[in-house]
Amino acid sequence: MLKKSNHLFALLALFFFTLACANPLNAATPAAPANVETIVAATFAALTAPHNEDSTPPSTPEPVDNPSGLLPHSMYFLNNDGAGLAQVYRLDTDGKTVTQLTFEPANVDDYDVSPVDGSIVFSSNNQLLTVNTDGSSRSMIVDGGARDENNPFLTNITSPVWSPNGQTIAFGYKGLNFYSIVSGQSNRVLEDQVSDLGGGFFVPQELYWPEVYSADGSKLIVTLGYYEGASTAIYYPNGGAVVRLSGNEGAIICCGDYHLTDDASALFAASPTSGMFNAGLWRVDTATGNTITLLTATFESNPADVADNPFPGPDGQLYFFYASVPNTDEFINRPPLQLVRSAVDGVTGRTILRPEIFQNMNEALWAADASFVIIANPAVPEIFQGGAAQLYYTDGRPMISLVPFARSMKWGP
Repeated sequence: MLKKSNHLFALLALFFFTLACANPLNAATPAAPANVETIVAATFAALTAPHNEDSTPPSTPEPVDNPSGLLPHSMYFLNNDGAGLAQVYRLDTDGKTVTQLTFEPANVDDYDVSPVDGSIVFSSNNQLLTVNTDGSSRSMIVDGGARDENNPFLTNITSPVWSPNGQTIAFGYKGLNFYSIVSGQSNRVLEDQVSDLGGGFFVPQELYWPEVYSADGSKLIVTLGYYEGASTAIYYPNGGAVVRLSGNEGAIICCGDYHLTDDASALFAASPTSGMFNAGLWRVDTATGNTITLLTATFESNPADVADNPFPGPDGQLYFFYASVPNTDEFINRPPLQLVRSAVDGVTGRTILRPEIFQNMNEALWAADASFVIIANPAVPEIFQGGAAQLYYTDGRPMISLVPFARSMKWGP
């Protein structure tokens, strides 16, 4: 989950930071057979039943019993080691036991966890590497070579994403790529669009990197990166179709700050800050790309309704962080958010679930049943990535502190 600075300007800064962590295939890597991702996509089995938006919700979702401890799954996250380098760690289901899983001589820039066996894929030192769930059997699978520090988007590996069946790793490097675990080969399906202005100066026209698969593997949400700003598209691995968004003028829908419904028919996105883009809450039809504005905060709207981290629960309700703030004709940044639940329109039956104000929250990790959310709460508002991992139940039970610092939180299998 990506967060912000003047919340707008930090988002753009983090966008360029993402580019600085973005995109490589070693020329020495053998070319893959055509359509690696199509072959793998054909083997995916549907993992979830369709989401019914018209179902009658219970007042509060019941948490799933977990005999192993506090959490339904292990939680993975990034934190600095003793040398000040970012590494991957795992918090066990007891909510207490922390294990360091990577020991790289350079920062781990990004990572993902196999939903099948908990193996980890990560980028570090412009290489793509894997380790087993216990951190053993470190293996380099893609070498991006030397970085071009003047044009980082030309050479950087970024954003590895493991497929639901554990057989494919999507990643960014000069475009959108798929690495096959079975064949050990990569296939680039979308080429980054870059203009050479001469004199060693390049301008990105449109860049591509993956964010998240649908549960059945039939759809991959990708970020479209531009010289200024970013957007989102839906890529279909089986066939290679790209569905771009429409009707999202003024909205900022990108960079992983969203959630899919169980059946991946809709994507909910939100932004609590305004500036170059509006704050608000949006629903995207992933089949057509049509975007519907549920809440919006423009310079004309007063009060301004803003939202963050929307999560469509299995009870047919939408859970998110919300604030209605006076519009003072200035950028909205770090508004006083509260945890709420509503119908999927973001308005009907909207109810505040907890009294806390979440003003500096940098990311959120939802339980699949919406019974709780873990937020990264920084010690000071000047920190825009990560923070203390704190668990908040949606039924109002007391908050539980997990670890002093975590960023890029993800669930294991």
